[in-house]
Amino acid sequence: MSDRPVSVTQPSNFRDLSEHVRRSLPLRSRVLFRSDHLGALTADDARQIQLLGVRRVIDFRGANERLRAACAVPGVQVHSLAIEPAIVQVLSGLLAAGQRPTADEVDHHMQETYRGFVREHSGRFAEFFELLLESDQPTVFHCTAGKDRTGFAAALVLRALGASPEDVLHDYLLTNQRLKPPPGGAWGLAPEVAAVLWGVQPQFLQAAFDAVERDYGDVPTYLREGLGLGEDELRRLRDLYLRT
Repeated sequence: MSDRPVSVTQPSNFRDLSEHVRRSLPLRSRVLFRSDHLGALTADDARQIQLLGVRRVIDFRGANERLRAACAVPGVQVHSLAIEPAIVQVLSGLLAAGQRPTADEVDHHMQETYRGFVREHSGRFAEFFELLLESDQPTVFHCTAGKDRTGFAAALVLRALGASPEDVLHDYLLTNQRLKPPPGGAWGLAPEVAAVLWGVQPQFLQAAFDAVERDYGDVPTYLREGLGLGEDELRRLRDLYLRT
């Protein structure tokens, strides 16, 4: 398969997971892509994704999110691993009650969302790995913005494959350079508050891994006990997705 640069422009947070971890991990290119949602593609971007060989899409969005923007890539199999957007629900409730959250409050709720990925949704991430273990067919995994549910999924894949924590964080923070927030902001929030909501920060991802350490002791134990990745599964994952 060609090594030409990925030329997808919309969704803006679409990227090959291998591109930014090569310092620590020989991850194969053109097999794992992370993204924001695939429901607003131009015809050219849909064609570019098809040319990358993508045939499997893993969608972490909740039910209403999927209804509003169905996958626009022809000929792919979509697997729904729904995780409802907790931060959206929390902020909607606050705004409905007439409260205007501050940037610090949104930061707090974002960290709680990430802790919830571990404590409430590990089953979904276990299903995610089950799909990845089936085959190495080129796959896009995504949520709505491609930053939180997708960001944690990407971090788990990279950690399971052996990437350094520095490279995991580097890939995670690239969202701040790539994601285009919706025009007009979100819910009329102040700009500094919307910036927290539409970005990613190291403390968000760290909150998830802090929950891993508190509940499981360490990442290898979480991979094994929380996600069902024993030595055989980890070996197969490496065989499928790492260059030999």
